[in-house]
Amino acid sequence: MKLSTTDVRILDALQQDATLSQDELATRVGLSRTSCWRRIRELETAGLIERRVAVLNPKLAGIRLQVLLAVALTEHTDENRQLFEGHIARLDEVTEAFSVSGERDYVLQVAVRDMEAYNTFLNTRILSHPAVRSASSTFALRRVKYTTRLPLGS
Repeated sequence: MKLSTTDVRILDALQQDATLSQDELATRVGLSRTSCWRRIRELETAGLIERRVAVLNPKLAGIRLQVLLAVALTEHTDENRQLFEGHIARLDEVTEAFSVSGERDYVLQVAVRDMEAYNTFLNTRILSHPAVRSASSTFALRRVKYTTRLPLGS
C-alpha cells in the first residue's frame, strides 16, 4: 500500500497515542476532522490499521518473566505447522510468535508471572505438544527497548 505524507503523519500520531480525539488528531496532521476521520476509516478498511490497544506495563500487571522460546518441530509438514500454529495462537502466555529459519522452526515470546509458571507452561503447553521435538529458552534479564511503533518514514 502506497502511503501519502498525510497518511504517514496520521499513522505516526496514532502509533504514539491512539487515544487522541478526532479533533486533536486532525489538528496535528493538518486536516479537517471529517477528512481525517475518512482517511482513518480507509486505512482500517485496507487492513493497515488492524486494531487499537492499550500497552500495559508488564511488571505492574504481575508479569515478571519474559522468555524467548525457540521451538523445533518433529517434522516439517504442513499438518504439523498448522497444528502447532493453531495451538500457540490459543495460548495467552505467547505474546508473539515467529516462524524462523535456522536450527529452530519458531521463536515465541512468552510472558509469565514467574519461573514456576514458566516451567508449567513449558512442560504442559509446549513440550507435550505432539508436533514439538525440542525447545530452548532464553530469559530476558531486562528490557532495553520496546515499541509497537513501526518506522514509516524510513
